[in-house]
Amino acid sequence: MSAMADFQQDGADTGTLRFTGDLSLAKIGNLPDRLEAIDAASVRHVDLSGVDRIDTIGAWVVHRFAARNDATIDGLDENDQALFDQVVASDQPIAARPAKVGALSRVVGEIGDAVVLSGKTMLGLLGFLGATTIAFGSVIRHPRRFRFNAVVQRFEVVGVAALGIVGLMSFLIGMVIAQQGAVQLRQFGAEVFTINLVGRLTIRELGLLMTAIMVAGRSGSAFAAQLGTMKLTEEIDAMRTIGVSPMEALVLPRVLAAIVMMPLLGFYASIIAIIGGGLLCWVQLGIPPVTFIARIREVVPITDLYISLIKAPVFGAIIAIAGCFQGMQVESDAEQVGLRTTSAVVQGIFLVIVLDAFFAVFFTWLGWD
Repeated sequence: MSAMADFQQDGADTGTLRFTGDLSLAKIGNLPDRLEAIDAASVRHVDLSGVDRIDTIGAWVVHRFAARNDATIDGLDENDQALFDQVVASDQPIAARPAKVGALSRVVGEIGDAVVLSGKTMLGLLGFLGATTIAFGSVIRHPRRFRFNAVVQRFEVVGVAALGIVGLMSFLIGMVIAQQGAVQLRQFGAEVFTINLVGRLTIRELGLLMTAIMVAGRSGSAFAAQLGTMKLTEEIDAMRTIGVSPMEALVLPRVLAAIVMMPLLGFYASIIAIIGGGLLCWVQLGIPPVTFIARIREVVPITDLYISLIKAPVFGAIIAIAGCFQGMQVESDAEQVGLRTTSAVVQGIFLVIVLDAFFAVFFTWLGWD
């Protein structure tokens, strides 16, 4: 067993204080009180070559004593010296209150932090998209690694389980569009054009857009929470340890399910919205269903359906990648799961709206207006 911590002082002319024994918490005893009692002004050099062991507590006691009169310290081996240097480096004053920052500086700083974070997130999303593409290529080269059951299960979660809420939302949106359109068009005696409004708006834009927002809030958040929890419980690290790629086993099935199911959900939502609008036109405007359907066929070009079907897989991929990316970024504690889930929903919806605006300009430029 190591001896208790102790010291001895050479003659006053040499000014050397030699420590011996075990300078650890268990063995330090009343050493700090004894150091307080000696004349520190006569000590110019501290010798630690006789110390058997030293921890952060012992290093702090010696450093505090030596710092009083700028005494030099030596005698430690390489490992103990590294520990001692870290203790010395941590001896920094801490402000009781943070320095006051002006309102303008704080706002500019927050804006700058937000811009930097947005840039890093965008780069991270692009990198994650590249990793997902690589995983997809790897699965194509090795078809046996494709997890068909996992993809089918995600079909049910993303698509089948969402039919009820998406259908109800779309039905109500179709009725709202028809009701508000009829109120405004009645001023010009053009209630019949409510059919045009319902048909084109739901098939070309709102049917798919509202479905994408619903999927982002429902499935995108679920992806982030599931992967975040797995990351927190180290299940993903365990998968890597046994040679299973998380990108192929966890991310790819979710992305494929979202890509495949979004066109179907978008088309389903558009049809239900048209039914809702047609029902309101029948009840409020007296337009029979046969006339409503015939008018829809006349005024809605097939390009509107093409546009919706082209946008849908892109929206699905963006939502799934944003959710999976945020889930894979979870670290340290459970609070991160909630924060990353929120970020996944916000980013998914934001990117969907940005891409929808881009597609609107692009297809108008192509002449599909």
